[in-house]
Amino acid sequence: MQLKFTLAVTALLLLLCCSKQSAAQQTPALPPQPDTIRIIQIIKANSLREKIIDSATTIETAAGDAVIKDGLTTIFCDSVVYNHRTKMVEAFGNVHINDNDSIHTYAQYLKYVGDERIAYLKKNVKLTDKKGVLLTDDLEYNLRTGIATYKGGGRVLNGKTVLTSNEGVYYADTKDVIFKKNVHLVDPKYDIRTDSMIYNVTNSIATFISPTHIVSKEGIIDTRSGTYDLKTGEAIFYERTYIRDSVRSMSGDKIFFDDKKGIMTADGNAKVVDSANQVTTIGGHIEVNTKENSFLAYLKPVMILHKDGDSTYIAADTLFSGLRKYDSVEKKQVTKVDTLKKTAVVTINKFDSAGIKAAAQPKTDSLAIQQTVKTDSGKKTMVVNLNKPDTAIRYFLAFHHVRIFNDSLQAVSDSLYYSTQDSTFQLFGQPVVWNAQTQVTGDTIYMYTQNQKPKQVYVFFNSLIINKTAENLYNQIGGRTLNGYFKDGAIDYVRVKGTPAESIFYPQDDDSAYTGMNRSHGDVIDIFFVKKELNKVKFINNVDGVMYPIRQIPADKKQLKGFKWHDARRPKNKLELFE
Repeated sequence: MQLKFTLAVTALLLLLCCSKQSAAQQTPALPPQPDTIRIIQIIKANSLREKIIDSATTIETAAGDAVIKDGLTTIFCDSVVYNHRTKMVEAFGNVHINDNDSIHTYAQYLKYVGDERIAYLKKNVKLTDKKGVLLTDDLEYNLRTGIATYKGGGRVLNGKTVLTSNEGVYYADTKDVIFKKNVHLVDPKYDIRTDSMIYNVTNSIATFISPTHIVSKEGIIDTRSGTYDLKTGEAIFYERTYIRDSVRSMSGDKIFFDDKKGIMTADGNAKVVDSANQVTTIGGHIEVNTKENSFLAYLKPVMILHKDGDSTYIAADTLFSGLRKYDSVEKKQVTKVDTLKKTAVVTINKFDSAGIKAAAQPKTDSLAIQQTVKTDSGKKTMVVNLNKPDTAIRYFLAFHHVRIFNDSLQAVSDSLYYSTQDSTFQLFGQPVVWNAQTQVTGDTIYMYTQNQKPKQVYVFFNSLIINKTAENLYNQIGGRTLNGYFKDGAIDYVRVKGTPAESIFYPQDDDSAYTGMNRSHGDVIDIFFVKKELNKVKFINNVDGVMYPIRQIPADKKQLKGFKWHDARRPKNKLELFE
């Protein structure tokens, strides 16, 4: 019997061993689980007491420079109460939490939930991570996630930058702070107000996620979203941002801004208004250099020049505007010489760009400057060294497919130069100018304006002026150069010079009926207009011509060389320029 029992036990053990080996082969071994049990200890204190409430609850109290340890987190305070069962710590007086020597938090009261590692701090709360300081009176700090939250108002100090808000959430791992409700950032360079904002205390980058108002010495910015690097002054804004300063404003769907370099770039329905020069520019992309006081626009740009209630619209593939400096003309005059002191008083009279002396000004005005210089009474000579002040003139450039529209005048060309000094449009590359039913063409056209209305037009080489009548007849005068004058925005008088100058003119009788066609040439031709229609033609020197009856005009004589009516190229209204 003993032998049988022994054999049965041995067989059972072998069966169990085989079963365990088979199970081990089928099921992979699990890695050892980490020890999740946390131990909170009161390391030291001046006095320590322990009270057993029941078999499961023990209360430990400490007073006088108490120190509590929870893993890598150390808590300093004046006194503490620790519940062993709930792992709840209450600390009072001069509380200091040292979280792994990376984040330090201070307060006057702490409630710490050990299992969740959440600290509730009250009264004079201060959290610092060596980069910034968070100040509030009520803070919830999760030491496990590194997230601190306040809802009763707080502020963050980062160098000279101060951020305040009603609510805030701090993320220790990324050093980001999300501010909500009545957010106000004050910096030596900026004053920012918004409802919600993200601020990184490490790189000083502010991220806007709600309507934001930014004020600086350079101007004002209104945006809804974007980022602003307060250290470098670089920013990028989205969702229709507006920037304005004392001389201009800019808006766009996306704006890049570099404060230090003075560069602003707008994309998507971009618009720049130059209030100083009364110029508005619209386009798909506009770049502004505030230090150079220039701009570049492309992607279907349109520039609008405003003057005395009138506007001129200019469209092209590319638009550019800058400042050209020049020295004002000065006249030096010796007004008084003292030979004993060997000095002289010099009066400097400034002149405008046309060489016309400026009107007399009060003594306090800088137009009259007096300077005393040394003289040589023996040689009766005097040397005066003066620095001439620089004055800037704004100019505009347009490249390719230039189109101009004004109620009084329209024009097209390949390129354009315009200066505010004399309000002159210089048109290059197959330019055409229209005024009512009159068309002017040539190799190069200078168009002088006054208060946005045409004043004079000058055409260099291959000039041709065409006036279309109500009966679709074309009066034509062509020559080497053309000089035309306008009155009240309408063409009034034109002089054409050439070798020779030629004309085709349809005269009318007293009943305004056309009697024929006159084709003539001469050295000079004067053309006079009445009510925007050609009224009289006058020839000067070496005149020769022929008059054809209205029904006997040869077909090959109806047009001068280079004739072409460019009505298809003419802008019909300002809206065409925006298409």
